[in-house]
Amino acid sequence: MTDPRVEEYARLLVERCIDAQPGWQVVVKTRPAARPLAEAVARALAQRRAYALLRVGFGPLDVDFEWAKEAPPELVERVAPAEQHTYETIDAWMHLSAPEVRNEGGDLPLDRDQAYSKMIRPFTARRLSFSMPWVACRYPTQAQAEDAGMTLEEFTEFVYGACLLDWDAEAARMTRYKERFDAASEVRIVGAGTDLTLGLEGREGMVDDGHYNMPGGEFFFSPVEDATRGVIEFSEFPAVDSGHECEGVRLVFESGRVVDASARTDEAHLFAQLDADAGARVLGELGVGCNPGIQQHVKNTLFDEKIDGTIHLAVGASFPFLGGKNESIVHWDIVKDLRNGGQLYLDGELVQENGRWVI
Repeated sequence: MTDPRVEEYARLLVERCIDAQPGWQVVVKTRPAARPLAEAVARALAQRRAYALLRVGFGPLDVDFEWAKEAPPELVERVAPAEQHTYETIDAWMHLSAPEVRNEGGDLPLDRDQAYSKMIRPFTARRLSFSMPWVACRYPTQAQAEDAGMTLEEFTEFVYGACLLDWDAEAARMTRYKERFDAASEVRIVGAGTDLTLGLEGREGMVDDGHYNMPGGEFFFSPVEDATRGVIEFSEFPAVDSGHECEGVRLVFESGRVVDASARTDEAHLFAQLDADAGARVLGELGVGCNPGIQQHVKNTLFDEKIDGTIHLAVGASFPFLGGKNESIVHWDIVKDLRNGGQLYLDGELVQENGRWVI
């Protein structure tokens, strides 16, 4: 018997996250393991008189994973003409991720990984500009549960506990904090191995209250590109990316760029990302996690960046609609835990300590 919460989850994705309208063409990128959710989403789209364009794949990419591993890089970096038309004309995009193996994507050769990033960059830019509705989410699988150190039943409860919230109430709560950041010129992050200052002058943030990523539960900014200075050490959690886990990432910024970097594990992947292009060493995002249903790291950025009492930084592409000007094929979110000795300051005023707000 299908969990009745699947239907509630599907309605949330279709009705709140993308607010599907009659006649819309909605690409639903999904996986075999997510069939119950994909079917429920298709029904919900039909009820909204929208088209469900299902794309069922067997890996983490928008193209076939085995094809991407074998095809020459110059082919991987070019979008197939039929898909190019799709990317340019669809009205909304959904990604129902359900990985069936751990560290999925880690065996994609670097040259093909970067070629794929180039191929998908125009569509990624369309999503990051928020010129069309989109949502990414997860359907519980055994592989994700094992990454999180949970049973499948525990991970399923975790997913629904993080997603099926009163999002209007969460929006009101997060907006209060976001508006305080909007009024600030700079934010200082202090914690274990960390003293980093970012510029926010003239930049307004955005609240993710269950309209884009699911779960939502953050507010975020594109910092001033040349104003980041200091050091940050991501000592609490590994930085997870495309099947790679970089532990102990440390980044030193001067005039907005990473000038020194290190990691205890998989340092080669860290530098491959930082050296991917000219914009990869610039900070594209500052996010503040606020989801009360997420209290632990599960090696899944979609959830981890929303942990209540954390911040995350993304090196690479920024958000143009938030004033960001940095361009890159990279957008890598890395999470810093502030719940044990961390502080956030806005223009010198303490606003959060040990992950708890004091404003």
